[in-house]
This record gives sequence, structure tokens and C-alpha cells, in this order.
Amino acid sequence: MERHWVVELRGGILHDLKVLQGYMHRGLTFLERFNDDAYADHHNNNLYYPFTSFQDWELTSFLLSLTLSMAAIDRFLGIELIKALPLSFRTAKELRGRAELLPSGPKWQCRVISTDHPTKLPVHLYWHDPLDCIESLFNNPRFAKDIDLIPECIYTTAERTVRIYGEWMTGEAAWTMQSKLPEDSTLLGVILSSDKTNITNMTGGRVAHPLLISLANIKMASNPLKQAAHIGHMMSDPAGNLRYCFTPLASYIVDTPEAAMLACVRGKTSPLTMASYKQFSDAFQHPPHTANTTLTQLKSIKSMCDPRDIEAFFAACEPYRLSSVVDPFWRDWLFADPNRFLTPEALHHWHRESYDHDVQWCIRIVGAEELDFRFSGISMLKQVTGRAQWDIQHYLVAVIANAAPPGVVIAVRALMDFRYLSQAVTIDGKQCQKILNALKTFHDHKHEVIAHGGRRGAKSKDILDNWYIPKLELMQSVVPSIYQVGSPIQWSADTTERAHITLIKDPAESTNNQNYDPQICRYLDRIEKCRHFHTATSIAQQSQSQMHAATAGYRDDEDDGMNDNEDADEAGDLQAAVSDFWGMEHHSARFVIGSTAIHLNFDPSLRRQAIDDVAEKFCLPDLQAALADYIQREGQTAQNLHKLTGQCRASPTTNLPFKHLDIWFKVRVQQTPRHSGLALLPALTVNASPPDANWKHGRYDAAIFTVDGTEQWPASGLKGHVVVEVRLIMLPVSPPGRTLPWAARFLTYVQRLDIVPQQCGMVLECTTQMHVLKRATRAGVMPFGDILPLDQLCSFTHIIPALVLLLILV
Repeated sequence: MERHWVVELRGGILHDLKVLQGYMHRGLTFLERFNDDAYADHHNNNLYYPFTSFQDWELTSFLLSLTLSMAAIDRFLGIELIKALPLSFRTAKELRGRAELLPSGPKWQCRVISTDHPTKLPVHLYWHDPLDCIESLFNNPRFAKDIDLIPECIYTTAERTVRIYGEWMTGEAAWTMQSKLPEDSTLLGVILSSDKTNITNMTGGRVAHPLLISLANIKMASNPLKQAAHIGHMMSDPAGNLRYCFTPLASYIVDTPEAAMLACVRGKTSPLTMASYKQFSDAFQHPPHTANTTLTQLKSIKSMCDPRDIEAFFAACEPYRLSSVVDPFWRDWLFADPNRFLTPEALHHWHRESYDHDVQWCIRIVGAEELDFRFSGISMLKQVTGRAQWDIQHYLVAVIANAAPPGVVIAVRALMDFRYLSQAVTIDGKQCQKILNALKTFHDHKHEVIAHGGRRGAKSKDILDNWYIPKLELMQSVVPSIYQVGSPIQWSADTTERAHITLIKDPAESTNNQNYDPQICRYLDRIEKCRHFHTATSIAQQSQSQMHAATAGYRDDEDDGMNDNEDADEAGDLQAAVSDFWGMEHHSARFVIGSTAIHLNFDPSLRRQAIDDVAEKFCLPDLQAALADYIQREGQTAQNLHKLTGQCRASPTTNLPFKHLDIWFKVRVQQTPRHSGLALLPALTVNASPPDANWKHGRYDAAIFTVDGTEQWPASGLKGHVVVEVRLIMLPVSPPGRTLPWAARFLTYVQRLDIVPQQCGMVLECTTQMHVLKRATRAGVMPFGDILPLDQLCSFTHIIPALVLLLILV
């Protein structure tokens, strides 16, 4: 469904990368920086210098991208087949030496941190200049099409009554900061993330404390950043224009204990509000714990107590619930406030809270044995992956329905609604109210969890009558954070948690298991050089190809052969990991209907099967009659919207104009996100395969089909749509010498699932807020089966057995 938004831009800001020549001061593009190198002259004759050719560079990049030791690389290079190749290196040492000659990005630095107290080993700090990192990101052509340089207020209508929040630049904080900066300056929000990660396990227990940095403007050691936040710093954007940039701290992504450390508060204290642990159960947000509050309290304490007297200073901080940090790192960072930059973090604050608390309540209340029967082995899980948490949250509410008391189901469902609504890519004011309503519903029913023994001590197993859960209190700050810094999902730690593997653990595998830190830094430096070299050579190669094509006169009648977005082309598709059924060439087994793309394998699973054989194989005794009814209703065009109503009128022996069917066992369905059309969701599979050794009764999935062309999925919900179980996917085969109108339209045989009306005329079941379904039948016996065209398929859907009924997750 096409969306029309009203966008208000902060005035006086140059935000278009393609500005007129001469309007801005000229800086350096990424490629110009690459050519400003000691070996730039060699690149004129050999683009891939210091390597002899593209093939030489390609093998180098491949070997360096692997976490191989030098000994393993030497063994590979010693293979006779490899020795016969015209390579510029013959040993791992020579290979790494060549890589060191590549143009460099931000350089690693090292220094020993002096301490007032003795340590077992010297404390080394390995670091990049953070301002160099920000400038490298800002200048990188990989982000040329995905960078926002102007704050904006987005509204759903021209009346500007409902505001939409998405990226950081759509929040109130960026809008306010920009208004306080000089005219035509550029706001670059800094994202920091830190956490402890193990380098080794059981062999010395070496750990690292990486500090990661990124830009909030991109749609995915701090003194220099503080200085740039105060006085600004000139940087080149991806188009090579110089911009006057300021670097406020937009977000610091950390888990709950680290958030308390950064906010300088003690345990059992909220890092965002003035609430202590006894107030974590309150159904409202307490006053914010602002930077000014903390700094004022510290100033008062330091006036009465010498910070060098550690014990006395710690005791003086206790009444204020401060952690005794003397000078917070953010105290002199312009616009920095922990209440704002400690953003909600979905992975730790929501999803892990769900397993650590919600799931444990259900296990204790429903019983481990009963819950394991309903959801195989859930009570015996030890290490829970992100995928397992996703599955558990997806099904938990439906699984405990009719097993847990209604009040408990409502409380668990309310928290699930809160998580689902809060993780949207874009959130408007109405959705913010729904988030608050979900949280209120939980607080209204949370007493049921305690009343039925759901809250128990981890060790004592005694029933707890309190809600001392820090992550529960943090939920009260989600909506205020959305107003200030945009959608919370952009601050999830999924990316930074993965970075611990790619930036610490993987590089550690290439070391000699001694003196890890400098070896990890050298590995990262080589990888970064290779990445920049690949980007630069790709752009240069593409430019050369376009110039040659233009010179040859291939585009005399078109454009000048130059690509307006050449600085961004080498990045490729950032959604490459997700199949894109919209971008594929159209043919008879792939088509797009509204917001849904449907894809079938080009070759059927079963080719040219007799209708009677198909009916027997798939256990569909009324298949021939259903096909006959479909043909009678649709006439000769076979292009009408088919409705799943009425009685079966044709006889099972009715003659059909075709005798054979091509059969597919599955169809792939892909949709654009409900909350944003800027990305694609992963494709889902709707199965319709007959009984076999693995699936005794066959494998049939549920789906939603449209039956009313005036209603649009998903905006209309189930209005104008029907839930079915897909039993067969087919295409009629025209007899020899004839072309039937049905030969170009894929069909499905489906069995209808009806919505069961609830009390007081409600459509949704009151505790789960889901649709309750039952199988539709004819004459009270036969399942209600009929034919629907495949192009009426809107969405895959989950149905979960609940005694004799079915609960639907749309």
C-alpha cells in the first residue's frame, strides 16, 4: 500500500550529496584519498599494485580474509599447483608484507595506561583516533545512498497531528541539537558500544574490552569526539564535499549492568530514572535521572569529601545511589546525557528478559511436563540462541492458552505485544500509545503471576512477592526514547554482539596464542586495508570500463556514460542475504501481487499427473468436483477473483477439459515489512506435500488468501480475506493441440478454516487476543475444500493447535 508522508526539514542545511559545483568547498573523495598514496604512480600502470594482477590480488584477499595461521598459509602456498601460479609472494610472510603496502585507513596506536595501584601486568590500550574513524565512515562510498544529513519531522498527514519516528534524524534530539549549531553545519551522531568478551576459554581466560564506534546517520577513546562536538571538524562526505561536522553522542549500546556503570549509579538503581529497586514495579515512569542531576550531586559530594579518600567518598555517594565515579566521561561532551544516549536495547532488555522471566513464569505455573508436551523441551533449554528466543516468543502465548489462568495469559501476552510493537522500524504517535497501553495491561494483571506462583527465587525457589526486575522498569523509558532518538530497533546489540566474533574471536584464531592484543590489531589492520583496496579498485575499474564504453561510442544517443551513484555501486546490495523475488525476471512461476511476491520452482515436483492419481496421493476425494465447480464459476477467462463460499455442485465424475496436472510441493512467499517498505522480509515457505516417510499425514501449511478485491492486506486485517490450509498447488496441463485459459494460472486446493465468534460478539479471544479457528465442513462431515488461484495468496500464517481449536498468529 503506497504511503504519503509530510516531511518538515530543518532549514538552512545542505543535505544533498550532489550539490552544485563550487557551492561548497571541495574535499577529497574516497578514491582521491586512495590515489593520494606513496605508490599512486604505480596504479597508473597496474591498478592492483603491489600485486601483479587481479588474480594475484584476488588470491591475496581470499587468504587474508581467512583466520589461517602463517604455517597454514605456507602449507597452502607449498602445493605444487599453487606454486605454478605467477604470484608475487611465495610465503605467508611475503603475503602479509605485500598487504602492509596497501593504502591505510585509521592507524592503530598503543600506549600503556598508568595506574595508581599495582597490577599483575601492564595495562595496554590499543586504539584508533575516534575522529579518524568517524571521518572514514562518513567518507566511505559504501554509505553514499544510506546516509541522512538533515533532521526531519515526518507526519502522516498535512495537518501534522501524528508524527512518525524512525532513524535517529527523525527524533526530537537531533532536531533540537541542529537548531543550536551554526548554520549549514552537519550533525553526525556518534554511536558507541562496549562489552567484555572472552578471547580464550580454559587457557588463561584472556578477555578483551572492545569499544566500537559508528555513525547514527547511517541507516545501520573520546576526547577528539568531544572537541568536535564543541567546535566542529571539517570532513569530506562521500561526494568529496567538505562539511562542517559536529559529533554529539547519539547512543551508547550496552547491557543493563554497563548502563548503570556509565550512568554512575549503583546496582539496584535505574540508570535512566530516579527509581530504586523497590520502585521497579511502578506502572509509571519516574522523573529522569539527568546529567545535570548527577553532576550537581557529584559537585556537592566533592565539596565535602576528598575523592582520593576512596572509602569516605564511596560512603558519601551512597545516599545519592551513585557509584563513586569522580568524573563521568560524558561530563564535557556537548549535548551528552545518559538519560538520552543510553537507548533501549532490544536484545538484552526485551528478548533475554522474555526468556529469563516470562518463560520461567509459564514453566512454573503450567508445569514443566505439560509445557514440554505443548512446546517440546522448552523447560530443559540451557543455552538459548537468538533464533530459539524468536521461536519461543512467537508461540508462547498460544501454547499457554487454556493451560495457564487467564490473568497470567493476559500479562504474558501484554509484554509480548510491547516487544512486537516496540521493534517496528518506524513508529508513529498512535503506535506509541499502543505500546503504553500494552505496558499498562501488564501492570494491571501482573499480580496474577505472583498469585499463581510464577515469581520464585532462582536459588531458594520461594515465591517472591516483589518485582525487583531492572529491565521491567527500563520499559517505561521506551516511548520517551522513541520521541527523542527514534525507533529502538536501530540500537539493538545484535550487530555489536556479532562484532565481538568478527573483530576479536576470529582474529585471535590466526595468532600464535601468545601476546594476543597486537596480533589481533595487525590482523584487523590488514583486513581493513584489503576492504578499502577492494572498494577503490572496484570503483576505478568501473570508471575505466565506462570511459572505454563512452569512447567507443556505445552510448552516443543516450547519456554520457557516467554513473551518478558510482561512489556507492561497489557496496552492492546491502540486502544480499535476503532473496529478492521482486528483482527477478518475471516468468510464469514468479509474480507479484500487491505487497506479496510469490515464487515457484520453474520445474514442478510432479509432472503431468492424472487427476485421479493426484486425488488419491493427496487424499482429496472431491478434487475433480472442486475443479469442475471452479471452471463453471470462472467461465473461459479464468481471471476472476474467486470467493470461497457455496456448496459443491459438480459430481465427482464430471468431465474436465484437461486430464493431467503439474504439481508443486511448496511455494515461496516474500513480503515488504508492514511498518516500512524500505526493506524486504525473508521469504517463507508454504508447504503442500503428500504423505511420505518423514510426514506420515503430509505436510500442509496455513495461509491467508484474499477473497475481496476492495480490501488490501495487511492494512485490512482478515476483513476480505480467508484463512485456509493449502493442500495442493497445481497447474492444469492443456491437452495436445489445445491451449486452455487455465494453463497460465496456478491453482491451489485449500480447506477453509472459519473464525469462531467470541463472547459479546468479539472477534478475538479475550486473553490471547488471537483469532480462534475451526475447520469448516460440508454437511458436518467433509472438510470444506475448494479451488483458489495462487495469485490470491497474501501471506503465510502460523496456526497452533489449542485442544480442538486453532489459534492463528497473523
